[in-house]
Amino acid sequence: MREIGAAFERETGHRVTLASGSSGKLYAQIRYGAPFDVFLSADREKPQALIDAGHALPDSRITYALGTLVLWSPGADDPLALLNTDFNRLALANPRLAPYGQAAEATLDKLNLLNATRPRWVQGENIAQAFQFVASGNAQLGFVALSQLREHPVSGGLWEVPAELHPPIRQDGVILNRSKNINISKALIGFFNSDSVREILSRYGYRQPESG
Repeated sequence: MREIGAAFERETGHRVTLASGSSGKLYAQIRYGAPFDVFLSADREKPQALIDAGHALPDSRITYALGTLVLWSPGADDPLALLNTDFNRLALANPRLAPYGQAAEATLDKLNLLNATRPRWVQGENIAQAFQFVASGNAQLGFVALSQLREHPVSGGLWEVPAELHPPIRQDGVILNRSKNINISKALIGFFNSDSVREILSRYGYRQPESG
């Protein structure tokens, strides 16, 4: 989003100020009156909930990307095999707060490893914290986003989780009703359909949503 914001500023002259955090935490802040103009979530449920509650413009919602979940272990060539052994800790984003955590939980369920691994979970507030748990060595392996591994090249083994093992990580954006810059907000949302944004998202490991 830093690259997208910079590209938007270059092309339009408008300034973008970013505030990052877990989708759940940002959603709660918006419900309590945080002065944001646009909400870019890592799921589709929270933007829709804001629309339903009258906090966002119904016709502004877009699906800007599909996230890709990866199991990463810095010290193992085959993290999936390690997942079936006596590893120490498994990092993932909190499923109650973060869509990537929900996808990780669903994947473990499909692999019949949910109950066996749960006692060894180390949960981050968001996917960034889950990544840090693995990068720092506090967890032997973890479910992270492919976009993080594209941004921070890492060593070790990677397993790109097949899409059929979890619900799609559809990432939606919406304009908030309290936006004081509706026209600029609309321009930013529309900017996600540009070739420059599609190139950035693809480079970071996001897939494009299917038509319709």
